[in-house]
Amino acid sequence: MIISARVGAGHDGAASELSRRLEDAGFAVDRRDFLDLLPAGLGRLLAATYHRILTRAPSGYQRLYASTEHLARPGLLVRSLIRSCQRRTLRAVAPGTVAVVSTYPGASHVLGGLRLAGRLRVPALTYLTDFSVHPLWVAPGIDAHLATHPVPAGQAQAWGAARVTVVSPVTGEKFTPVHDSARRAARAAFGLPAGQTLALVVAGSWGVGAVRESATEILRGGVAVPVVVCGANEVLAARLRADGFPYVRGWETDMPGLMRACDILVQNAGGLTSLEAFASGLPVVSFRCIPGHGQTNAAALDEAGLAVWVRDPAALGNVLTSLATGALGERQRASGLRLFTSEPGPAAVITTVVGEHGARHEPVTHHPRAVRRGVRTVAVALAGVAAFGIAAPAQAADVVPARFATAAHHLIERYEL
Repeated sequence: MIISARVGAGHDGAASELSRRLEDAGFAVDRRDFLDLLPAGLGRLLAATYHRILTRAPSGYQRLYASTEHLARPGLLVRSLIRSCQRRTLRAVAPGTVAVVSTYPGASHVLGGLRLAGRLRVPALTYLTDFSVHPLWVAPGIDAHLATHPVPAGQAQAWGAARVTVVSPVTGEKFTPVHDSARRAARAAFGLPAGQTLALVVAGSWGVGAVRESATEILRGGVAVPVVVCGANEVLAARLRADGFPYVRGWETDMPGLMRACDILVQNAGGLTSLEAFASGLPVVSFRCIPGHGQTNAAALDEAGLAVWVRDPAALGNVLTSLATGALGERQRASGLRLFTSEPGPAAVITTVVGEHGARHEPVTHHPRAVRRGVRTVAVALAGVAAFGIAAPAQAADVVPARFATAAHHLIERYEL
């Protein structure tokens, strides 16, 4: 069983490819979304609020992220809501399941709590989708953590993660390096110019961040022509087209093909798209990164020698030149491709953990309880007020009295909202 979350596309993307590889290894895989396991419809609220914070109050998100970088565990409301969906999670585990893998930190805390309580009797693993590791990625009770490079592996170990193993990244099988002839064919298919250096500008599935500024500075520098992917952000795509940018794409269904057509990737979040670029042989530059994980991922990628983090816009042109035609680009291409050949695949490591454990899980049977409308209303109100405690990676402080959180947890857990 794999638990992901539809918060952006990185967690789901990693889960999808991990599912394919585990199925190739002989497992049947059940996919679940953590947001659907939260009570009282809070999953939808979580995703919507997180999106609003990133797009409308990025400085607030940065402060929240920074304030939780040294917390040993989530805040009180977060812990209450995590406990409230443990029973749902346990019921979702099908008979015969031999392991549960999380690609989202909230799910890892639920699974870790179940393991510590002895209620989940099969291994629980976390696949770290970020290249930097926020402490809330590390949940007590998780049996093993899978990281895609020694840098995030070291960060996870520093936060006390159990059994950290470096594995090759999970990217789709269509993301592969290409020769010049295939690149020319890809450019023709996408209607892109044949004789210019193309910088593929990405901003995640939501198209967040200073994308217009990045595209403008790339074009003004004269080194490369920006090809901008806006994801689901139709407003951004319309503005860029109105600005006169000739190569603007909305939701892209053929990212492997588009990467084959371009020379450099310019990214601002450091997520799955960066790993896909490495697999495609594209050098990567981090520029105008979004707050929080965007900046910590950029720092980790820079430390690993995989992607230069350009903090000064004046330096962007020289970096793009060196990545497109210089030694820096060659080094980064080699380092990126090495990720996929130097370590075991995650499916092999998961298989090993399952084999060592040798146990089978029988999920707890459950009989729904009747819920009175008044109790449901009170519990939903409490949970709604608590929603901001889970709307970002963590809660900055325990600002709500313990009695409030305890009441919310008791009602939600007891009455199965």
